[in-house]
Amino acid sequence: MSSSIEQFFQQYLSRFLEGNRAGQYLARVLDECGVGLWPLIDHCTIRTRHVDARAAEILALGYRFDETIGRLDFDSWWAKVFRRPGYPALFIDQAFDGERGKASLIPAWVEAHGDRCFHHLAILVEDIEKSILRFKANGIECVGEIVGGPGSDLRQIFTQPEMREGKVYTVLELIERHNGYMGFLPPQADGLMESTRL
Repeated sequence: MSSSIEQFFQQYLSRFLEGNRAGQYLARVLDECGVGLWPLIDHCTIRTRHVDARAAEILALGYRFDETIGRLDFDSWWAKVFRRPGYPALFIDQAFDGERGKASLIPAWVEAHGDRCFHHLAILVEDIEKSILRFKANGIECVGEIVGGPGSDLRQIFTQPEMREGKVYTVLELIERHNGYMGFLPPQADGLMESTRL
């Protein structure tokens, strides 16, 4: 099973990095100093039309649904988090069916890019403001404001979305965690989602 999970991440990370300039920059810098990207990946997000159907592959790789967090409901979409010790959390999301999901960005994204790739990687940082400045100095902008205030348990921001055929493709997320908090806050996640609406 370990070879299957290694293949999964190798394929998905490779595809993500091929199309994400911020990810390429960070991977290069971390590789040069011997750290590498892998130890700093907090979570990866997969967008889909059907969370539970898409999760079948993830469960077969030894991941388990995070019962502590449960299902996360937002205005027009919902998500489940899956965890496996020693690997990044996987956040799988979809739009609500029917009228409630019409405003969601997820269906159009899945239509354009499918659900066999990461929408984003979240990279754990110690100082989100400093990280934003460093990215900016290297020509990589972030969108919107930092979600989560100074001193809070969770602070996040997305880089400028990469485009593919005129449509938003991937983003890199910078995430700063404190006090051992490993969860996700619905208002913040919804704010991040909306920051990529063009």
